[in-house]
Amino acid sequence: MIRHRALVSFLALALTAWAGPAMAQSSSPPAPAQAPPAITGTAYVVTYIEVDPAAASKTASVLRRYTKDTRQAAGNTAFLALREHERPGRFATVEAWKDKAALDAHASASKALAEQLQPYLIAPPDPRLSIELDVAPAPEGARAKVFVLTHVDVIPSGKDEAIALVKELSAAGRKDDGNVFFNALTQANRANHMTLFEAWRDKDARVAYSIADHTKAFRGKLTPNAGALYDERIYEAVGGTKEPK
Repeated sequence: MIRHRALVSFLALALTAWAGPAMAQSSSPPAPAQAPPAITGTAYVVTYIEVDPAAASKTASVLRRYTKDTRQAAGNTAFLALREHERPGRFATVEAWKDKAALDAHASASKALAEQLQPYLIAPPDPRLSIELDVAPAPEGARAKVFVLTHVDVIPSGKDEAIALVKELSAAGRKDDGNVFFNALTQANRANHMTLFEAWRDKDARVAYSIADHTKAFRGKLTPNAGALYDERIYEAVGGTKEPK
């Protein structure tokens, strides 16, 4: 009985300590919403798509046709559809447009795609409008078998340090054997959210990069400012490999 009372008292004290600052914080007026900055130059969109695994083949067929059509759209500079390795129901698309106006002109086609995929979706598509952080063109004629999208989320106070680290990693990754391209984007409405977009000659090249000293050093420096788990997803191309650049 004594132990039970002690435990109850401890939990009550812990909850009070947790709730006190939270209640005090909630009494402050909310910060005014800030409009996302205007996008100048190339507009990028990374969209995550999750469907019923049983509909993976149908989804891939839809995305192949959409890839072909989108690459022919006015203002599109690249479009790549991806299927996550060993996760058949998870897809992603990465697109680049010469400017925001060209992207906006394609909005009806994007909406039509979402409607076409609706019967298969287990969650709404998750598009991330992004701008260039560190982008370099891929070597002419280079071919990739492995693609990686990593969502990097850091606390706002660690944003500037994280940006510097991401740029260092991008420069180092491009020099690794087997790298086809290594680009970094910033989410337009959240500068502390970034996307690493990598392409590799094969699986072995990507594994070698993942255990390289500069990669481990990056992860070690980034982790203290992490705002969420390091979300790294490995993909293969669906419908050709014309990559964003």
